[in-house]
Amino acid sequence: MQLSDLRNENFIGGKWSAAHAGRTTDIVDPATGDAIFAAPDSDADDVDSAVRAAADAFRTWGRTTPAERSATLLKLADRLEARQDDLVAVESANAGKPVAATGIEIEASADCLRFFAGACRTMETQAAGEYLEGYTSMLRREPIGVVASIAPWNYPLMMAIWKVGPALAAGCTVVLKPSELTPLSGLLIEELFRR
Repeated sequence: MQLSDLRNENFIGGKWSAAHAGRTTDIVDPATGDAIFAAPDSDADDVDSAVRAAADAFRTWGRTTPAERSATLLKLADRLEARQDDLVAVESANAGKPVAATGIEIEASADCLRFFAGACRTMETQAAGEYLEGYTSMLRREPIGVVASIAPWNYPLMMAIWKVGPALAAGCTVVLKPSELTPLSGLLIEELFRR
């Protein structure tokens, strides 16, 4: 995979779209100092569009069963592994990490998705009971809506998965904002999610 294969657009509501203002930011290879990509430079209008799209998607995703969410996360883990070479190349170039260390992060990210896939099918809570006369108390786990997540520059892919995975497992939708320094793996995983 070439970096030129990545879209320099935001992924909002299942579609690629340029930043509303049409601006881009140069992404720099930390090993060489060379610009390697022009990423979308998003603003409040882009964030509003993303939140609206995630809220719309929540109407459906929030009603999925744990089995459906688990199956989706397992597919995503398989897709991460299938694209490991591409993810390693992108993550290494963008974050300046050695290829050997980056491969381990992809494997760990896929494992995290599998963990969350299992967790969403085994959520536990307290037993219902009469803690006050005439009232039954219980906990019910429900998705809350749109989750905003920010992935830092130092582990861009793995931290994105750590944030997106549990939110999706819980039935929430996500707006992911990758670091402006290392957005490339975020763009690539969005492609995997779209498919």
